[in-house]
Amino acid sequence: MQRRKLFEKMSIAVLLLLAIVLVGCGGNDTYVETFDEPGTWSAGSDVDVDGDVRDGMYDLLVKADNLLIWASAGEQFGDGVYEVEATAVAGPVNNGFGMVFRLDEDADNFYLFKISSDGFVWIGKLVNGGLEENRPLVQDWWFESSAVKTGLNETNVLRVRAESGNMIFFVNDQEVGRVTDNSFRSGDIGVMGETLGLGGVQVHFDNFTVSPLEETN
Repeated sequence: MQRRKLFEKMSIAVLLLLAIVLVGCGGNDTYVETFDEPGTWSAGSDVDVDGDVRDGMYDLLVKADNLLIWASAGEQFGDGVYEVEATAVAGPVNNGFGMVFRLDEDADNFYLFKISSDGFVWIGKLVNGGLEENRPLVQDWWFESSAVKTGLNETNVLRVRAESGNMIFFVNDQEVGRVTDNSFRSGDIGVMGETLGLGGVQVHFDNFTVSPLEETN
């Protein structure tokens, strides 16, 4: 299985602007990405993959066989509630798609939460993009779950509540796993698509949010 991130499309000027914006943002604001504008998300196209913001969504097409691709936002988050809507629209249902979070772009270390259109879930972490370590943290590998809406053109909502090393995972408001792991405490977010055999997996992502944890007395 090959693994790689999507091309960066941010210019130096955009990166500098983003740094200024991030310095000025408070830690209690909710991040909302509706993909109505290109923004700072990585994008690109080649013989293996095509990914970009189009028509109010992030459109990711993985053309190659046996390939995992992720595209990142150019943001930085720690604790919070991460949520994204994902809809596989083409290709085999033996696929993988979902979110990455607490992503270290330099080392390609991140947590990965993905589902398949035939009703399975995978929750784990990748070190060096999975080249050094590709470890499931809930059950032994992919596991079947009735929480997943199966088939193409079905929208699934993936959500993670992350507080320090404690993480709870939901698909369509149903808990599918929880784990304690302190490998990665903060980082970027992203969307991902994967071919688990034949290529041609296309996924539309929308409404990626990161909300502060609720206050407790």
